[in-house]
Amino acid sequence: MKQSERPAVVLLSGGLDSATTAAIAREGGYALNAITFLYGQRHAIETAAAQRVAGAIGVAQHVFQHVDLRALGGSALTGDIDVPKSRSAAEMLSGVPVTYVPARNTIFLSLALAYAEIVGALDIFIGVNAVDFSGYPDCRPAFITAFEQLANLATKRGSEGARFSIHAPLIYMSKAEIIRRGIALGVDYSITHSCYDPSVEGLACGQCDSCILRRRGFDEAGIADPIRYATAK
Repeated sequence: MKQSERPAVVLLSGGLDSATTAAIAREGGYALNAITFLYGQRHAIETAAAQRVAGAIGVAQHVFQHVDLRALGGSALTGDIDVPKSRSAAEMLSGVPVTYVPARNTIFLSLALAYAEIVGALDIFIGVNAVDFSGYPDCRPAFITAFEQLANLATKRGSEGARFSIHAPLIYMSKAEIIRRGIALGVDYSITHSCYDPSVEGLACGQCDSCILRRRGFDEAGIADPIRYATAK
């Protein structure tokens, strides 16, 4: 770590948004302490993607945190519930989908906050987005603002006068804008993974909400998506 670099924690899932967020933080001069969660999700493919992204971005440290949300269930990503496919834009905006994992970002940010206290970081980066997203309540600006307030009330460093900042640099960006920003920063999207329900060979399904939003983003950005899909458009 360079003397001028401040430590920061970045939540790194291996997806398009978290990779772009990490690149933005790195460009901002932060030394990144990446945290990836193994929470009982349907597959381990995104964990491997997170490792690739961490290597490509050049993080100072990368930790893997186990938290078993599958034991609780309640989501298509952590239980035996089918992942919705081929939903329209109107359907994606009609309510909170079954791929929502109850309180996931609250849990993840709490653990990231603990990690930040340990490594001496006051800045936490998360790749949530409130524009091209599937209706998750914990991806909205009000949630980020509220959690930042909590972080400064509930920690030793906060009680001593230090101030934590929760950075969500993508929150008002469209998927196309995110992709263009990442390309400008040199993000290699071929090593990322976004699909909720990949094939056994690891190919993106092309039909879940995440795949649809990713494909639309690349189309609107006028850039070819470098990953392979199991199904044509």
